[in-house]
Order: sequence, then structure tokens, then C-alpha cells
Amino acid sequence: MKVTVQEKSDEKIIFTLQGISSAYANTLRRLMIGEVPTMAIEDLVIAKNDSVLYDEIIAHRLGLVVLKTDLDSYNMQSVCKCKGAGCAQCQLKLTLSVEGPKTVYAEDIKSEDPKVIPIYGKTVLVKLLEGQKLEIEATAVLGIGKEHSKWNPGLIWYYNKPIFAINNKHKEFDKFKSQFPSQVFNAKGQIDEKLINTPSLIDACTGVNEEIVKIDYEKDSFVFTVESFGALSAKEIVERAMEVYNGQIKSFEGLVKAL
Repeated sequence: MKVTVQEKSDEKIIFTLQGISSAYANTLRRLMIGEVPTMAIEDLVIAKNDSVLYDEIIAHRLGLVVLKTDLDSYNMQSVCKCKGAGCAQCQLKLTLSVEGPKTVYAEDIKSEDPKVIPIYGKTVLVKLLEGQKLEIEATAVLGIGKEHSKWNPGLIWYYNKPIFAINNKHKEFDKFKSQFPSQVFNAKGQIDEKLINTPSLIDACTGVNEEIVKIDYEKDSFVFTVESFGALSAKEIVERAMEVYNGQIKSFEGLVKAL
């Protein structure tokens, strides 16, 4: 296997994996989406809700608030020493106490842990009129995306690495030029394969004229894009997915040996 990183930041990472099968690529993507834990509000007690929204709607909106996650400080409840009873190592208390007139934002949520706070503070929860109050005590826990989408760490997709054969000197280049997206042309007015760098641009160039732009795909190379929702960095998502994958393989080996 060979890994090549094309773009890297806390929010987004694009990399190419060479020498793997489509089954491995799909497994890695599913692990990143469904098995990497993040923190989200799971339970809450609504002491007072004078707003126009039902309790259930308030609860749903709070559950979808993206919380910065510290995986080193918290355990999944299923593996915590308290055996799911609830302790400081597997759950976090948050409170929300506001009075109108006011637009209630995610940043109004108070966390007992300053490292676990809403990422997008200006997320609107509800609007309160004068005299209306909202008093809530919530509990956040680690969870995984396959249990509920609120624990999904980000948007992840991949596609087979394309192979381009481009002929800018083709006799009918000027005739078909307008049918290619403008984003794929460089300053000299030529089609540049480096600019055909998204699935949508690849699709837009496919089938226009294969004598000008022909696109094939490497069967054992995949371009991954990982966009974090903010709870974890894009790098953390990839690393934790690999840890989960290795753990599952070891567990499977143990089961096979026990046969």
C-alpha cells in the first residue's frame, strides 16, 4: 500500500491509497463514517420550556449540535469501568438556562469541560419572546455513526484514481472546446489534467470527445476526501478508523484461532 496526501488541514484531507482493493476502500470509508466515536448530547431533562417548539424538537436540535470531542479524556460507555452507569470518564454534563427576549444559540450551552464545547456557536436553537424561559440539563456521551447520524464525524467519499489521455492539438479541439467545463482550462487555454480534480469535473469531461480527453481508472488506486464536521480533525478521523480496523482484524484472528 502507498499513501499520497494531496491536501491537508484540520477540516479536510485528500489522499490517494494505491495498491488496495475496492473492498478495502469501502471498508475504510464505512469505518470512518460509522465506527469513529464523537461526543453528542444523548439524554436531557427539560425543567422549563416556554418556547414555541415542543420538547421533542428542542431535544432533537440539541442532539445535532456538533461538540468538540476529546477522545483521550472519555470512554465509550460500553467499555467504561462504570459499566455504563455513568461517570466523569464516559459522560459530560451540559446546561442551558436562558430567558427571552433572546435568540438562543449553541454557544449559550454551558459545558463542565472547557475542551468539549459546541463547534458552531451561532447555531440557532430557538427564539424566545419576552418572559419565556428555557432551562435544560443535558448529558453528552461518546457514540458512533452507525447508531445515530448525530455521531457521524464527517463527510467521507472516494473514487478510483483517474488516468487521463489529453490531446490539446486535436483537429476538432476548437469545435468541442465549449463542451468542456471552463474550470479545466489553464491560462494558455489548454485542458490541464491537474485541473480535472473533482468527481463532477471528471464526469463533465467524460464522453465529450475521447480523442481529446479520454479517462480511464486505476482499479487498485482510490482518491479519498475526508471533510470533518468539526468534532474531530480530519486526520483524527482517519487514524481512529485505522485503529478500529486493526482491532477488528485482531478480534477476528482470535475467533479463528478458537475454532
